[in-house]
Amino acid sequence: MSDINTTPLVDVMLVLLIIFLIAVPVVVQTVQLQLPKVAFEPTTTKPENVSLSITTGSDGSCAVYWNLTRVSSDELLDRAVAKLEADIKKAGGVENLTPEDLPEVHIRGDINTPYRCIGGTIYTMQRAGFPKVGFISEPEPGTNVQRL
Repeated sequence: MSDINTTPLVDVMLVLLIIFLIAVPVVVQTVQLQLPKVAFEPTTTKPENVSLSITTGSDGSCAVYWNLTRVSSDELLDRAVAKLEADIKKAGGVENLTPEDLPEVHIRGDINTPYRCIGGTIYTMQRAGFPKVGFISEPEPGTNVQRL
């Protein structure tokens, strides 16, 4: 007889298949979550919104730009508080404002910027009182824009 007997091989493979079918659901445990649906929404820019750009400086430090002016962490907090106070004063006081009326912060972060730079900027802007901080990103080229 010149043929190889494949029956033991098939038996072993079937046993392994059954073991993996039973073991995989036991190993993979996840918490049931409802993940947010992602949709690209064009940014509606209002003149009172704050535009921040974050990158890494030549010495490796965080470089934060308010529009086109580089600011330090303390200057960022001072400018943000002054901006928010001026907008509240212009609206006639806090009682005349809703969270939708307050300016937003739009952050553009370089892809190579460490999270500590971006996280620190978010924290500073929230400390100043801005309720809404968002990110500006570029969608992948050639992707279809759909609302979900």
